[in-house]
Amino acid sequence: MWSKVFKKGRKDIEQEEGDGDLRASGNKKDSSSGETTDEEQQLSNLTRSLRISEEIKYTDLTILQTLGTGTFGRVRLAKSKSQERYFALKQLKKTEVVRLKQVEHVNAERELLADVNHPYVVRLFCSYQDATSLYLLMEYVNGGELFYHLRKRGRFPLEWTQFYASEIVDAFGYLHSLDIIYRDLKPENLLLDSNGHIKITDFGFAKKVKPGDRTWTLCGTPEYLAPEVILRYGHGKAVDWWSLGILIFEMLAGYPPFVGQDPMEIYEEILAGKIGFPSHFESAAEDLIKKLLTADRSRRLGSSKRGVKDIKQHKFFKGVDWEDLHNRPHGPILPEVAHPGDTANFERYEEEPLIMGKTNVGSDPYEGMFDGF
Repeated sequence: MWSKVFKKGRKDIEQEEGDGDLRASGNKKDSSSGETTDEEQQLSNLTRSLRISEEIKYTDLTILQTLGTGTFGRVRLAKSKSQERYFALKQLKKTEVVRLKQVEHVNAERELLADVNHPYVVRLFCSYQDATSLYLLMEYVNGGELFYHLRKRGRFPLEWTQFYASEIVDAFGYLHSLDIIYRDLKPENLLLDSNGHIKITDFGFAKKVKPGDRTWTLCGTPEYLAPEVILRYGHGKAVDWWSLGILIFEMLAGYPPFVGQDPMEIYEEILAGKIGFPSHFESAAEDLIKKLLTADRSRRLGSSKRGVKDIKQHKFFKGVDWEDLHNRPHGPILPEVAHPGDTANFERYEEEPLIMGKTNVGSDPYEGMFDGF
């Protein structure tokens, strides 16, 4: 049943408060959560700023097939002519970005990805722009979406769920150490590499929020929104831990805990807070999910001064060697990949031509709006 409901994936939503751009109006202090913990600060101190790691000219790229489509454009497979390497080229059409008032989001996505360097986060190599589009050249992750593998199997066993959840916890702990809130966790935004490890992608809703501050935009996927986002109370890092609870439930059950025919019905279910656990759930999984899906964000697991450490030490993760996490050879699912540029794990799309480098003088009405690209 649920595989049919979510067969095509779920749409993100975004709604600003009032008629202004909330990012421009600044953040507000949140006394209940969001402080940078000691462990997060240590992670931050160990961070090597990636910035733009390589300068790869767009003229060196051969554009191949489409990997995915979205509101602003599409993601295509690209191959370097000189290096024999494959990349994912994300194209964003300027007209759509401006029309939907996403200029700051898109600029922020590039800036945040340039600063991030973590094994479970997709890597940005460089960016471009021409008169019509913006481009992000990123690591190509050829194992497909976790969403695809979850729907194919119906649900995951406990050990698989623990594996994927531990990599997300590690990545979120790192992002939070940089004061980055991800805000769009769902199986559709998790890719598997050829060894079966998680790669978080799509930072369109990610935002840097200072410790103790809150942000107010209603954004994300309805099934994954925390109560404070729906109620416009302002939100911080705790929303990522809520979404982790939703994801763990969905991996184990095959469907999310709160569903409905439309977003409003889903919001009502979330605010009611009643979770029906399937009989096959083990007690440790139920306990972790309940503590992550606590409506009071000040009491939500991961929101104390100990931060991510409280989550890592939960009994659900018993047996996980957090110090050796990055050395695990492979995940429970080894995607079928014939070569680095294999696209067998992605859907096929009707192609449309792409001509990069349209830079005629005076042809760009949005000149100056995307100076970082």
